[in-house]
Amino acid sequence: MPISGRAATDIADSVRQQVERGELVPGDALPSVRALADDLAVNRNTVVSAYRLLTQAGLVEARGRAGTRVALRAPIAQEGFAHDTVLRDLGTGNPDPALIPDPTAALARTAGRPVLYGEPVIDTDLETWATTWMRAAVGPRPFRLTVTGGASDAIERLLAQTLTRDDAVALEDPCFLASLNTVRLGGYRPVAVPVDDEGMTVAGLQAALDAGARAVVLTPRAQNPTGASLSQGRAAALRGVLSTHPYVLVIEDDHFSLLSARPYFSVIPEGHHRWALIRSVSKFLGPDMCLAVTASDPDTAERLARRLNPGSQWVSHLLQRLGHALLTDADAVAAVARAAEHYAGRNAAAAAALTDAGVTVTPGDGLSLWVPLPVAARSVSEQLMRRGWLARPGDEFVLESDAAARHLRLTVHDLSDADLRRLASDLAEAVAAASTTKAARS
Repeated sequence: MPISGRAATDIADSVRQQVERGELVPGDALPSVRALADDLAVNRNTVVSAYRLLTQAGLVEARGRAGTRVALRAPIAQEGFAHDTVLRDLGTGNPDPALIPDPTAALARTAGRPVLYGEPVIDTDLETWATTWMRAAVGPRPFRLTVTGGASDAIERLLAQTLTRDDAVALEDPCFLASLNTVRLGGYRPVAVPVDDEGMTVAGLQAALDAGARAVVLTPRAQNPTGASLSQGRAAALRGVLSTHPYVLVIEDDHFSLLSARPYFSVIPEGHHRWALIRSVSKFLGPDMCLAVTASDPDTAERLARRLNPGSQWVSHLLQRLGHALLTDADAVAAVARAAEHYAGRNAAAAAALTDAGVTVTPGDGLSLWVPLPVAARSVSEQLMRRGWLARPGDEFVLESDAAARHLRLTVHDLSDADLRRLASDLAEAVAAASTTKAARS
């Protein structure tokens, strides 16, 4: 059946239906943009937009001179454990469960009376505590609080209430998997902004805005996967760029917050019209808490509140009370502080061991190390598997790169000193073996 439609969405739906019916199968080539535009008597840009929608949905992939083809339905990369593996898993990105405060005692204090339809969606005690927490970060500017089911939930809702399908979103490159997946699955167009040791680059952000980005999502500290944190100077320079785009939505995902050893520097300019600061509790109270607090300008908060109304969707008050109980408990707060020291200490120890073995690494902030390599990361990860390690290659986090990424992201905070020495030795051997294999193929 030929592809039909006049608008980009109609053309994309026609291809989608043929894929769902099995009339187009993985590997099948779609017509060239010129050929399909001529067949349908539409502008070529309409076909380009249709193919872009299909690419973002994961239904097709562009293969350069090989054209556009129906994609294999590969699983989307996610954080978490690799199931059914006998290898030592270094790719989880998870916090250490032994360092998450025990909620048992706090649970008994959070019951209280039932909360019914129509009541305020934010628990009063949590709102009071979080207002003070956020005020210290955002300063005197006016803001309102929103509570969501985690940082990704907040980002999805913020983008949905501001953007339309195919709008451009500036993302860090390499990028946090959840943010990248949220943008792609939402039908938005990711625009890569390079990240260096001081965070998102100024030239990269300017280029993304010049390309029409209507939203910017960035991590002010402990950027995942690189561990980079914004310096004061870099934050000021980024504010300068954003000051000329006051209606671009700026989202800061400060996911590591209470665990971070670095100061928080904001890129949100004074008087900016659309902004949000998100702080999740997942890294220090556990991913299963599914709780994040967002401070945003009043208009953005009002739009966000409409998507979290008291008649259908709100974060459980039991969960909010539990979060507040832990965040104000002296023992739990002390446990979070110990966890912060542990993560920083183990990352530093791992970086030292790897550097001693000839793989130079500079530890950043966060739960993992971003390890640069002289050869393709996938080749090294294959060699590590033969030595009993499961590592995450960096190309899963990359938005724009024709070459294989030359980084590994390693979660090492649960390794002993002996484990770190063995990992360092095995990684050095894996790099050497991958280099030898590459030379033999050349």
